[in-house]
Amino acid sequence: MTSTPLLDGIDSPADLKKLAREDLPKLAAELRKTILDTVTVTGGHLGSGMGVVELTIALHYVFDLSVDRLVFDVGHQVYPHKLLTGRKDRFHTLRQKDGLSGFTNPSESPYDVYLMGHAGTAASAALGISAGDRHLGRDRYSIALVGDAAMGAGCSFEALNFAGGLENDRTLIILNDNSWSIAKTVGALSRYLDRVRTGPVYNQAKKKLHDLLQSIPVIGKEIDERVDHAVDHVRKLVVPGQVFEELGLHYFGPIDGHDVHEVVQYLERVKDIDGPVLLHVRTKKGHGVPGSEDRYDRAHAAKPAPKKAEKTEPCVILPAEPKPKRNAKAWTNWFAEGLEAIAEEDKDVVALTAAMPDGTGLMDFAKRFPDQFHDCGIAEQHTVAFASGLACAGLKPVAAIYSTFLQRAYDQVFQEVLIQELPVVFAMDRAGIVGEDGMTHNGLFDIAFLRTLPNIVLMAPKDGPELQEMLRFSIGLNRPCGIRYARGGAPDLGDLPGVTEERQPVALGRMEVVRKGSDGAILAYGHMVQTALEAAEMLAEKGVSIEVVNARFVKPLDREGILALADRHDRILTLEDHAVMGGFGSAVLELVATEGPVRAHVQVLGIPDRFLVHASRNESLRECGLDPASVAARFLATLSAPV
Repeated sequence: MTSTPLLDGIDSPADLKKLAREDLPKLAAELRKTILDTVTVTGGHLGSGMGVVELTIALHYVFDLSVDRLVFDVGHQVYPHKLLTGRKDRFHTLRQKDGLSGFTNPSESPYDVYLMGHAGTAASAALGISAGDRHLGRDRYSIALVGDAAMGAGCSFEALNFAGGLENDRTLIILNDNSWSIAKTVGALSRYLDRVRTGPVYNQAKKKLHDLLQSIPVIGKEIDERVDHAVDHVRKLVVPGQVFEELGLHYFGPIDGHDVHEVVQYLERVKDIDGPVLLHVRTKKGHGVPGSEDRYDRAHAAKPAPKKAEKTEPCVILPAEPKPKRNAKAWTNWFAEGLEAIAEEDKDVVALTAAMPDGTGLMDFAKRFPDQFHDCGIAEQHTVAFASGLACAGLKPVAAIYSTFLQRAYDQVFQEVLIQELPVVFAMDRAGIVGEDGMTHNGLFDIAFLRTLPNIVLMAPKDGPELQEMLRFSIGLNRPCGIRYARGGAPDLGDLPGVTEERQPVALGRMEVVRKGSDGAILAYGHMVQTALEAAEMLAEKGVSIEVVNARFVKPLDREGILALADRHDRILTLEDHAVMGGFGSAVLELVATEGPVRAHVQVLGIPDRFLVHASRNESLRECGLDPASVAARFLATLSAPV
């Protein structure tokens, strides 16, 4: 057990405020040790939280954050905050089902303002809180903690532009400048911040001014203390740009974010300034994580320690769920390898990502094809609009964006891509339930928000080879396309149980029968074909023969194929890892209602109409009745129900 005598005595920020300032560095060391020891077991975002330990301590030391409002951008740097706000005894449950969220979460603590899992919006939210407080006559501070990568997001710039026109505002925007998002921060803002924090002219001028004041006999030290803020005004004369002050904000920094005394000093200085303030704090992502300096992502995340195999209760009427094969190649890797092979053949194929080169599998692509790769930073709207421009110029862009983050670029998909009918391929990684990152990261709505828009083709593969085939098919189709695929291991053809039919080539709007049966059918979309096949194997042991169909496309649907399926069976289940409202099953019901009547009674299986809290992916699937045993039991129940 880690010895943390200072942390052990802190059950709330009120206890923190009782500490002497000289004890704060020791508390920071204890927090880092606790976070490192815990997250290497539970898994989670490691580097970001380790980088803001001193900053978090200082914020709670100076402000009363039970009253004042602190909005974290993204929220994955919140672990020190959780430990200081009464949650240290539950910290070992981080990202586990029924445990603590990996992000800020108002249902956990009054110290959490938002459940924040997407980047670039904290400054806007904090300014909104401040405006509401002014309107209601409430006197408190509103603080946004924004990373330098998130500061490059369009919404952040919109917030800064808005803030510069305010008076009597009590918003503090803290720029946590560590040069990293998940990967290295990109763009002109990053280069500008490099000049600000390393400019020798400014640093020399600051030292010379202090030396001059200190040399004045008797009163030099007193003057130095009183006019120390003049250094910040002198900076505008010696550092070019000063973009933040030109926008109308009071700018301070850069300061050392790992010197807790300096951070406390500056927070105390800026808290009573009238008007919006931007405090530039320089930190190191992964500070205190062994080997983080050698990692491409500065220890952004840690994988959980291996767990003992779960004991699952067998279904009362069916055999226990088969265990998935180990070491299956990830969907992301199938995508990356397929795209690299295509890019090798066609130099007009270009890949884009929004600050996620590793998560989307494009790290090796970027190294192999630097002229065919673009990291657009945490700016999904820009990424999609930029991709449209590439397509307009005659290239073949593939935008790899997590399903949940593509939501941020909805208007650009609509206007810059679909209205223009430009051939952008959207590779939607992490579609469906993602697990421990919870409701902000589950990709459960992409079918619903995309299939209502004209001019797009939407598809999902049943296995890894089909993903690569769909990728090549989409690029060759020369029209807007979206491919959704899940997180985790992808099956190969040989891994799918009970396949009785030969693989059919991908054709626009055509489904594929993968197993024949006579007692009903499961019409599955994407990776849920594997679940359907496993359920079919269970049912076969009960003497029930069902047909399994790989839908492949949700737009356009296979009209003839689905109507024929509905005329040769009494019972059909549709199966998807997506919200039932507006999803694949809804599309099938719309088709049947429009083209019917048909023989079959159609039931829709998917994610219920609610946000899913953090849990493992398998736990969430079981909870939603989408594991093989539950699907098989649901089909058996339809056999006894009247049609």
